[in-house]
Amino acid sequence: MVNCPTCEKQQEWSTDNPYRPFCSERCKLIDLGAWAAEDYQIAAEPSTDDYSSSYDDPESKDHMDRPLH
Repeated sequence: MVNCPTCEKQQEWSTDNPYRPFCSERCKLIDLGAWAAEDYQIAAEPSTDDYSSSYDDPESKDHMDRPLH
C-alpha cells in the first residue's frame, strides 16, 4: 500500500491505476497545478550564468536598444 501524494489516501500500487502514484485524475491535476503555480521548487545553487548578462557589458554600445526578452 502507498499513500497518494496529494490526498494521502492509501491505495494499492498497481499497473491497473493509470494515475499512479496518484489515486485519481483529480489528485494528479491538483499536483500539476501546484507545479504550474510554482508552489514546489527544487533547490539549486545559483550559477554565474544566472547573474551575467550582455546588458551589463559596458563594451556593448547597443545594449540599451535590445529588447528585454
